[in-house]
Amino acid sequence: MSDYKAFRVELKDKIAHVVINRPEKLNAMNADFWTEIVDIFRWVDDTDEVRVVVLSGAGKHFSSGIDLTMLANAGQYGTDVGRNAEMQRRQILKLQGSFNAVDNCRKPVLAAIQGYCLGGGIDLITACDMRYATVDAKLSIREIDMGLAADVGTLQRLPRIIGDGLARELAYTGRDISGEEARSIGLVNRTFADQAALLAGVFAIAGEIASKSPIAVRGTKRMLDYMRDHRIDDGLEYVATWNAAMLQSADLRVAMAAFMSKQKPEFAD
Repeated sequence: MSDYKAFRVELKDKIAHVVINRPEKLNAMNADFWTEIVDIFRWVDDTDEVRVVVLSGAGKHFSSGIDLTMLANAGQYGTDVGRNAEMQRRQILKLQGSFNAVDNCRKPVLAAIQGYCLGGGIDLITACDMRYATVDAKLSIREIDMGLAADVGTLQRLPRIIGDGLARELAYTGRDISGEEARSIGLVNRTFADQAALLAGVFAIAGEIASKSPIAVRGTKRMLDYMRDHRIDDGLEYVATWNAAMLQSADLRVAMAAFMSKQKPEFAD
């Protein structure tokens, strides 16, 4: 793997483990974070050996959100109001692009959350396919307490995950929720007793996904993503066209042969 300043990346058994690696700063998202995450997920997309991603944070916390140094300097581009606003808009769109890289990844991304997951941490996990947490994790949309509206994905993605009313409550109040409450409202799929159990559990799920046909997994993800913004009949039309090509893959024959012989299938990357 390339050397990163804000991340550690490992690839084993078809699973890419992407670790936010600034534990001494509570994994706050500094300038390196925002540029490196784009490069990492471009590599994930381009590397056939990678079939699934586990995203976690080093140390006691997943992420405390955007680095306060970056936030303090936000908007200081000049004295002209119009030019300052234009530069600020471009910067926000650039940051949005960093998490769009996660959302648009063709491979499933599983977030493993322990300790703090605050502010930008929520933006990040809502761009993932699934989320898992320790029971005592602390999650919060903190932007409201910083005097701004969350602007890199939470307000757009969270209502689709937990519903509009709950998303508004958390965004308006900025209150903390535990991992267990996050599970009860559907923000995380499952909770675990501690960080070791969390990683073991998430890697077990990732391993199960990695054992499936990569063609089938990517097609399934594409169809689910497509249905966020389309009607049922649109989705049915799209999957018919998609599978007209994908059903010609050798993976279908491999899967059927393994099923009939009651053996574990082995799929090509």
